[in-house]
Amino acid sequence: MAVRAVRGAVQLDRDEAGHMDERVGELLTAVLERNGLTADDLISVWFTATPDLHSDFPAAAARKLGSAFADVPLICAQELDIAGAMPRVVRVLAHIESDKPRADIAHVYLGAAAALRKDIAQ
Repeated sequence: MAVRAVRGAVQLDRDEAGHMDERVGELLTAVLERNGLTADDLISVWFTATPDLHSDFPAAAARKLGSAFADVPLICAQELDIAGAMPRVVRVLAHIESDKPRADIAHVYLGAAAALRKDIAQ
């Protein structure tokens, strides 16, 4: 079994904790489903948020999803504040155990965030 990394991102419409829960939940659910993952496949998850998001931690949204993220190490960090960068974005980097070749990992960029990585967005 190999260690792989799955990337993803989502743009929020507004900086509200409930909305963050909803959008981060959608992103993480899509990452799990599109890669055929279960809770046992998760090693750790890194979240970053753009500096304009203050309402809550993306990791808190993950914990609200229940058992899939109950005992997975999660951490949050802030993205660089780059002029012209897409606002209100949460990014994820999940480390997983998988037999899939790296080329078969489905990276998930939802909605407008697909513009961030047109080369790998699915």
